[in-house]
Amino acid sequence: MIIAMKKGIRNIITLLLVVFAMSVQLYADDTGQAPYVVVIDPGHGGKDSGCVGQLTNEKTIVLDVASRLNKLIADNFPEVKIVMTRDDNRYITLQGRAAIANNANGNVFISIHVNSVDKRNRNRKSIHGASVYALGLHKSESNLAVAMRENSVMELEDDYSQAYQGFDPKSSESYIIFELSQNNHINKSIELADAIQHELVTTAGRADKGVRQAGFWVLWATAMPSVLIELDFICNQEAERFMNSDKGKDKLALAIFNAFSTFYSRHKNDAHGPRVGKNVDTSVIAQGRNDSKPATKTVKDKQSKAKGVTYHVQILSARKKIPAGDREIKGVPDVNFFRDGKFYKYYSGSFKSREEAKKHLSKLKKRFPKAFVIEMKDGKIR
Repeated sequence: MIIAMKKGIRNIITLLLVVFAMSVQLYADDTGQAPYVVVIDPGHGGKDSGCVGQLTNEKTIVLDVASRLNKLIADNFPEVKIVMTRDDNRYITLQGRAAIANNANGNVFISIHVNSVDKRNRNRKSIHGASVYALGLHKSESNLAVAMRENSVMELEDDYSQAYQGFDPKSSESYIIFELSQNNHINKSIELADAIQHELVTTAGRADKGVRQAGFWVLWATAMPSVLIELDFICNQEAERFMNSDKGKDKLALAIFNAFSTFYSRHKNDAHGPRVGKNVDTSVIAQGRNDSKPATKTVKDKQSKAKGVTYHVQILSARKKIPAGDREIKGVPDVNFFRDGKFYKYYSGSFKSREEAKKHLSKLKKRFPKAFVIEMKDGKIR
């Protein structure tokens, strides 16, 4: 009997070693490094149509745009692993979408949606424009309303209250959990949101409804930089016709791709962060647990003496220090830099609020189209 037990233990150990070897191979490319993973999430699907227009509905539009985005990334970045939360007309829970993203060890999560307003809204037929959300405090009633609408999808699930730990998508009191949650990926999420919003306006020709923050469950439960895109308002007939056309879908997909391309070029060599197992407990992730600690980058200039949170506009990066007065930065006000690995990253200005930094960004965008807002705390990049 003892011999049989030892043999059984050896078999179990052998099996575990095989499974471990397979999992390592699954998440590694030819160089032995984990691949960069982008998770594309077409919202709604199946019994959940999302917002409905006169010509089509949300679930159909976003799946088509997501599929076109998938092809653009695959054609231009074959080394990137693409995971779709759905590639057909199926219903997937919000928690299920987060589980797909977390189990795939995603580097970035892009959720695509279409907006609308209540039928009683007198601006229903005229409202238009794109907006991109990152997780955060809903600082306006309109942001909260959008989050409530998207989160209400969970009510289609049996016993959703237990699955989502008593969260009530229609109760404003429930949203205090997002105010208490600290997201380690918020800065990269906002960076990506800014880039997508810019492209939706300039490439897809959408009106600018701005980058916003609100309590979306699917953004909260994904352990990576995550954004939720509202392409335009399906209740506006002109916007719906655009989103329902091949030309419109191509432009929308291209806009998201352009932003992803910029983001990927900046962050493709970033440390991937903690690997999560295939049987990840998404309820733990949903509670805000994340053991990853972002690397601290020490600012090498006078900004290192600043105290508290400050905002700046990063304009470029270089492998070598740029001499003072060089034409690349000549005329740019208040230029400083910090060291990030092998790169020197240059930024302009110092502001107490993100809004002030974004105003400064708008002045620099023409000269530095890939510039974006960064955040520091006590002189260290966050």
